Amino acid sequence: MTSGTVLITGAGTGFGKEIALRLADRKIPVIAGVEIVAQIAALKADADRRGVALRVEKLDVTDAADRRRAWEWDVDVLLNNAGVSEGGSAADLPEDRLRRQFEVNVFGPLLLTQGFARRMARRGSGRIVFMSSVAGLTTDPFTGAYSASKHAVEAFAEALYAELKEFGVQVATINPGPFLTGFNDRMFETWRAWTDDPGDRLFDYAELAFPHEQFDPEPVFERTVAVLTGEADGYRNLLPAAMEQATREQLDEPWTRVLDDDRTRPPLVQKAYDLKPGTAARGAAGH
Repeated sequence: MTSGTVLITGAGTGFGKEIALRLADRKIPVIAGVEIVAQIAALKADADRRGVALRVEKLDVTDAADRRRAWEWDVDVLLNNAGVSEGGSAADLPEDRLRRQFEVNVFGPLLLTQGFARRMARRGSGRIVFMSSVAGLTTDPFTGAYSASKHAVEAFAEALYAELKEFGVQVATINPGPFLTGFNDRMFETWRAWTDDPGDRLFDYAELAFPHEQFDPEPVFERTVAVLTGEADGYRNLLPAAMEQATREQLDEPWTRVLDDDRTRPPLVQKAYDLKPGTAARGAAGH
């Protein structure tokens, strides 16, 4: 499969930005969607420095007008990359932050996808890729909102895979684990913007950090480009590959879990207290 024109949402930062630039470097037509107008000039400047041609458009996936405008673009491959992460205990999360998590990660991307999915189906070709997460398969303490949103993304991706197959439209997911881009650490700082009463919280979030060592993001860039161009044909793309067995074990664990009076703090909760932000995985590039 040759990719044709690729639309990437959330291309102003992180994974989306680098993937857009790498595709452009391969002379693949890219529309880089950014959330706010201020990101347009910055991304164009980055493209100029890399010596690549990149079309940059404002595309806030939660904005209905932006979504309608995007549907007018000629797109062969859609990468739903835009996303935010809200850290905090499910017992403490403020309502407005919880709703924002789902607006950006679930409702906006799905509503955007609907217009492109119908168009691709009528055309008889296309590829839709969701930037999900290992958190779409498993759940860690203090990441329940983010994980729940990615679980929802996984459900919609599974449904679309089956529903669009007969129309020649392919669907895939990218499932990054803990990669060192700043995204995971920022998740554990969002509490600073909460407007609730700190005295009502169960936890002091100043004491907590993302509970995993983090990898170099290079494998995510490589695999996502391969999926978008058709060089990789797997439906689920979990990275780093070394995490696959541990992920499967974490998925199986609830089947043997028992309810008892043991009040021992779970290991990952303790790790959130012990780790410093931005802790890198020892000697690993994430391959």
